[in-house]
Amino acid sequence: MTTAASDAEGIGIRPVEEADLLAVFRIEKASFDQPWPFSAFERYLDEPTFLVAVDGTKVVGYVVADLMPNHGRALGHVKDVAVHPSRRGEGIGTKLFERVLAELRTRGAHSVKLEVRESNETAIALYNSFGFQYLRTLPRYYNDGEDALVMVADLK
Repeated sequence: MTTAASDAEGIGIRPVEEADLLAVFRIEKASFDQPWPFSAFERYLDEPTFLVAVDGTKVVGYVVADLMPNHGRALGHVKDVAVHPSRRGEGIGTKLFERVLAELRTRGAHSVKLEVRESNETAIALYNSFGFQYLRTLPRYYNDGEDALVMVADLK
């Protein structure tokens, strides 16, 4: 039996390029009922923590994160992450998270936050595996009225 970790062995993680944006946007639309607009991805194009997972030359996932000031210490913020629906369960999300957290740490982040749908048990399990813990609930955060959980992790 093949494990998820070995399934992702051929996957590369690299900074996004402009030529990747359409593939990223297609994954976004296939993954979320309320997708980001294409222009949102364009705004983060030069962000060093906007990464894509590639299988050969095909984009199969992405993560968008940035740094924000927080009482004199940089706070990482994971804004969006998705893996193509046909490639989920292969460990690609884990590889993306390993790399983006390392990049945020290298750039001075002492901790990282993110928001996740209360119902997204798969994502919550992934975030928990990286040490993220529940901080608070944002009521009716999403357009459909669902609450978001704010989760945080220390980067030591």
